[in-house]
Amino acid sequence: MKKRIIAAGIIFIAFSLLLSSALTLALAQSTVKMQGLVMSIDAKNNVMVVNEKTFVWDQSTVFNDEKGAQIGIDKFKPRSWVFIEGEKGDQSIVIKTIYLLPKYVGSKERYLYPFMQ
Repeated sequence: MKKRIIAAGIIFIAFSLLLSSALTLALAQSTVKMQGLVMSIDAKNNVMVVNEKTFVWDQSTVFNDEKGAQIGIDKFKPRSWVFIEGEKGDQSIVIKTIYLLPKYVGSKERYLYPFMQ
């Protein structure tokens, strides 16, 4: 009897872990985090092309410099390096937060930028 209860508990725990990891993966698929080079910006239409992908922004988008201080969209120019956190929409990716970087940030330098972790 005791072995049966322990086996049922182990099965329940394994099933719970499997279910929670599947839900986490489903949530992560809609989130986009990437570093890239700005190819073009259309401020009138709130559209930006980074690494040949189209991104849009709205009123809730936060524009930051590499230190996390808020800046205006006018600081972002073509050929600037950026780090984007966004969510996939129906047609495009909506930027939630974008950081203007001084240069390409390699894997060994990412510890200098906490938002890239």
